[in-house]
Amino acid sequence: MFAVPGIPLVCQNDDLVALIREGLARGGIVPRSGDVFVLTQKIVSKAEGRMVDLATVKPSTEAIELAAKVQKDPRLVELILSESVRVMRARPGVLIVEHRLGLVMANAGIDQSNVASPDEPQRALLLPLDPDGSAATLRKRMSESFGLSVAVIISDSLGRAWRRGTCGVAIGAAGLPSLMDLRGLPDLFGRALQVSITGHADEIAAAASLVMGQGAEGQPVVVVRGLTWRGPDNAASELVRPAAEDMFR
Repeated sequence: MFAVPGIPLVCQNDDLVALIREGLARGGIVPRSGDVFVLTQKIVSKAEGRMVDLATVKPSTEAIELAAKVQKDPRLVELILSESVRVMRARPGVLIVEHRLGLVMANAGIDQSNVASPDEPQRALLLPLDPDGSAATLRKRMSESFGLSVAVIISDSLGRAWRRGTCGVAIGAAGLPSLMDLRGLPDLFGRALQVSITGHADEIAAAASLVMGQGAEGQPVVVVRGLTWRGPDNAASELVRPAAEDMFR
């Protein structure tokens, strides 16, 4: 795994593929077939214009009441509600929702870190409208530009229900199996696996986040090289557990 160097701060309508090509050339990195490009959600959202100036947000009565309960900015809570289908948990400092994409996450994935400098207006960054679609478009353009087949993952950092700390996960993917069903394959002793389904794209995203960092590292694109996989391609949306299978919701 290695970071693509020198990716600048991304703005709306920036060409991410062009920025990645320039970074690869700068670092003397030659793309190879089978490379997986992991991009942070932030740069995809910024390029797609998902930035919101909080001064333009008028909170509803529901948002104002909920904001008082969770001790958050009512304008931010309004954005969270607009991106969510339901509130799962709410207590001081914590607002867990089911995002319109099916993800259960804090604050609907809306972030204010590494979004704007302190002297700029207060802004918040929403998730891409369609992360799998964004990954598919980027993959198509990158594969055409490089003249070889690559895969793309859009990653974000999420908390986990039974463990402390955030971890990189895939919210968008194209060109690889996000979910790999290993059931029926033999284990070391020839016994058929019964329940082994691997969150393949999540594992790659988590590994890439070690290179990306979580603060001021400024390394939003990581190349993961040398992976092999089996099974058909499927989108990151396949990683979301259906409500009918969720024993804890």
